[in-house]
Amino acid sequence: MSVFVVRTEPLPVPEGGDDILLDFVPGFAHATVQAGKGFFRSFTPTRAAADLMLLSFGAYVTDRISPRQPTADAWTRDLHLQFPVETAAGWPVAAAQEALRFLTGDRWILTARQQSAPVLESVAEEDRGRVVADGVSLFSGGLDSLCGVINLLETDPGLRLCLLSHYEGGQTPAAQTRLLRRLTDWYGPRVTSLRLFLRPAPAHRDQARTLPETRETTTRSRSAMFLSTALAIASSLGPNIPVYLPENGYIGLNAPLTRARAGSLSTRTTHPHFLTLFTALKNEAGVANPLINPYRLMTKGEMLTTNPNQALLRALAPASISCSHPEAARYDGRAQGNCGYCFPCLIRRASMAKAGWDHAADYAWDAHTDPNLLDSATHRSADLRAVLAGTHPGRPAIDVLRNGPLPRGERHLFLDVWRRGSDEVRSWLTAGAQGDLADLLDTNT
Repeated sequence: MSVFVVRTEPLPVPEGGDDILLDFVPGFAHATVQAGKGFFRSFTPTRAAADLMLLSFGAYVTDRISPRQPTADAWTRDLHLQFPVETAAGWPVAAAQEALRFLTGDRWILTARQQSAPVLESVAEEDRGRVVADGVSLFSGGLDSLCGVINLLETDPGLRLCLLSHYEGGQTPAAQTRLLRRLTDWYGPRVTSLRLFLRPAPAHRDQARTLPETRETTTRSRSAMFLSTALAIASSLGPNIPVYLPENGYIGLNAPLTRARAGSLSTRTTHPHFLTLFTALKNEAGVANPLINPYRLMTKGEMLTTNPNQALLRALAPASISCSHPEAARYDGRAQGNCGYCFPCLIRRASMAKAGWDHAADYAWDAHTDPNLLDSATHRSADLRAVLAGTHPGRPAIDVLRNGPLPRGERHLFLDVWRRGSDEVRSWLTAGAQGDLADLLDTNT
């Protein structure tokens, strides 16, 4: 089994063997982890937070270049990652393995390597202006993160927020840019942003070893990278600076809509069990900054309808992207953005309907009226059919636990969120369904 080795300093290239070198040197051609150099000039994390961030970078790139298809079950991989830390003895390797295993569904073997030299030494002396903020909020460019930012800034008029985004290409960075510009226009210097560009680097002659050309599309590890980077930024501002991850509780639970989607096939980005594991990991690693999801017990529709600045949220919501594959529409000559048929788009439309803002014209396909979205011969029918099954009234609560355990003492609260979220989606589908969809809903009522 190949070992993926995160390096931030020029170590000797191992003779023979098949180690895959993940060289993290932002802005340099010999790096195999491609990252923008300027991003890391705006903050200086504590060493504990930097170590956790480096692990997450390594895990993300390892995930991206390790295809699932060749494995025995076409999903579960055996991944061995070595990464640098200031003090290897006692570093919480077991906690990190457990968190990654739950998040991605793979068998991780992690090895902490002692490295006393600074892990961001190549950019440490180049300061382009330090971030100043009272909190760090994840900002994907989706509707939840937009709603969360507006809520935080409206609730506390003195709050200054740093918004963290990640991108690799496609429609996402354009959506982030549009929304950040509008938020800055409205809130002024209370909003600052840092945008991380990070991905497996393409082959270059200066690299000690080029990466495999294969790319995996599931990217379940991305949330760990997102959280770790936000914590690194927050740690540079002080141990009590919080990191906000605004995502609705219904999608956080992400109960498998069908049994075929059980396990990590249903994403666990903000699942309460993953956040419990990750919080324990960052605490054991020496990162004190708190993680807060203000919407862990709310549906997406409830997020929208309780936001204190309805006018601003309604005006900016159409520019947000919640879609799983926002570029898919271009192959049919339709406008790119929110496709309208993937699971996140269906949840989005249901929440917008609850707020009275749903417009089919904002989506490439209309799930209410397009008969092709129920045609099992096309890949586009999978999510809508699964949603019809997964939101069926009377579905047993045990199905929620198929995606992971719930926190003690709060199980009834999360089950209630799940039922309200399911009702929200089902009500929207029923209210606007036409043709085959209406007939199918009548049959399954």
